[in-house]
Amino acid sequence: MSSGPEADFARSCVPSITSSGHRAALLTEDGVRIEAAYTPRRPMIPGPAPHTRAARDGLAIVLAHGFTGALERPALRRAAAAFSQHADVISFSFRGHGGSGGRSTVGDREVLDLAAAVRWARSLGHRRVATVGFSMGGSVVLRHAALYGRPAPLHGQGAHEERTGAYADTVVSVSAPARWYYRGTAPMRRVHWAVTRPAGRLVSRLGLRTRIHSEDWDPVPLSPTEAAPLISPTPLLLVHGDRDPYFPLDHPRMLMSAADPSSTELWIEPGFGHAENAADGELLARIAGWITRQAAPAR
Repeated sequence: MSSGPEADFARSCVPSITSSGHRAALLTEDGVRIEAAYTPRRPMIPGPAPHTRAARDGLAIVLAHGFTGALERPALRRAAAAFSQHADVISFSFRGHGGSGGRSTVGDREVLDLAAAVRWARSLGHRRVATVGFSMGGSVVLRHAALYGRPAPLHGQGAHEERTGAYADTVVSVSAPARWYYRGTAPMRRVHWAVTRPAGRLVSRLGLRTRIHSEDWDPVPLSPTEAAPLISPTPLLLVHGDRDPYFPLDHPRMLMSAADPSSTELWIEPGFGHAENAADGELLARIAGWITRQAAPAR
């Protein structure tokens, strides 16, 4: 366990250690309690025990689910199991989802939830952290990477982020929107009804265990396209399906056009639908392989 601010953050968690890993309640910067789970690496090929210090000092992958997802949803658990064949994995429920507190702001203050999960990964000893987000989570990992950049070598805000450990070393955004307020597909019109109408929020709370904030954004947060150019030099992978029913291909292409091409890749996946629900084991394994290739030893 590290000392200093990261150790202080770890002590602010409420952990529960089980035979399969850790469960914790994380406290965000604005005081919301977030449920989180730590899944140790379980390689299919036998190797060193996943709880060795060497494994802990290596890579952790933090998963950010889509809107109405949650820690215990089958799609996220399947993704966590797939990524845990390559690295230790942290998954969590965004505010207003599952067993987490607060109410969903549909991608705005969720950046604070992701920052808490990344800090937890570093408090457990991981020196390299990759964030992987799906749909709403895909927009959150982009904004998080823009707002919590890599630490600067000199004193200042970058040095502060190095101490708190909230930055990501590698970013993967899957099925993300490029811009806010998009209503160009029938599924997105249904999402907007669920978010903006009292009846929709009631259906989301009772049927989907998703509690949505009733107030409009004020101010409107940085959009994914505005965030994309701010992420460089952090490696960024954009993944999108040509069968995505929510966001057509102009969304990933807008993101790619805005991002730094020297540090960004775009995968358009034939036959792939939307987010973690449609991601199969082969795609998840390829994403994990890309992450491990990008990861470099801590300096």
